Amino acid sequence: MTEPNHPITGLSAIADRYDGYILDLWGTIHNGVEPLPGAVGCLRALAERGKSVLILSNAPRRTGAVIERMDAVGIPRDCYGPVLSSGEAGWLALRDRKDPWHANLGNRAYPVGEAGDESVLQDQPVEEVDSVERATFLLCVGAFRRTDTVDDYAGLLSAALARRLPMLCVNPDLEVLRGPNREICAGAIAARYAEIGGDVGYHGKPHRPIYALSFALLPGIAPARILAVGDSLRTDIAGANAVGIDSLFVTGGLLAEELGIAPLGEPPAGALAQLYARHRQRPTWASAAFRW
Repeated sequence: MTEPNHPITGLSAIADRYDGYILDLWGTIHNGVEPLPGAVGCLRALAERGKSVLILSNAPRRTGAVIERMDAVGIPRDCYGPVLSSGEAGWLALRDRKDPWHANLGNRAYPVGEAGDESVLQDQPVEEVDSVERATFLLCVGAFRRTDTVDDYAGLLSAALARRLPMLCVNPDLEVLRGPNREICAGAIAARYAEIGGDVGYHGKPHRPIYALSFALLPGIAPARILAVGDSLRTDIAGANAVGIDSLFVTGGLLAEELGIAPLGEPPAGALAQLYARHRQRPTWASAAFRW
């Protein structure tokens, strides 16, 4: 891999090194409300140069729903290629049940998350139930309400643990920025369940299986010619490091506050090295934003 921690002003500085791109969505391309400055232009620049662009999102819903949301936010469909979500990966695993863990989940799911956000159960032989007592597993897609904290789930998780219910988590993220507001994600609830002894299975970054699916969507491109881009050291950069591909860390996204900078701001000298040491992850490159 290339010598890490070279701050760059934009992707144009390194674009010719790579043929395939695995791009994070939330915090890299949009903020849940609108495209981030420079992101659509950067996508178009990659498309004009014939680069293969895969959107890899930890969204806990199926790919079609992710594309619909991108349309609504204002990301033109003609400037990116295939899309893969953690929700789609979870849907495939739940459908196929190729391993003992998924095979033993049973067929009654108690969804943890906002109503209407259960597309992982679409066209599945699984009944959605309204109580932990009737469930054979928990499907964790996120918080019930955007203002929730993990502590709000103590009773539910204790009840599930007492029944030894496994949890299928289809968004490993701990939190997300929706505009200026931080919200917990499914990964935070799943982490608490694991802490108290719950059995959790994950789909999404940084877990290796979703990268196998990603590489299959970038056929003919060697891993050495693939760049992963994202604003989370814990998921985007850790996942890239685990599978041995280069990465670009977007410093002005999720971790901007920890760096003491405004969104899309430039980190002060020395701040990145300290951040990487705290998170025990080092990207190949860093840039304030996903921009050309």
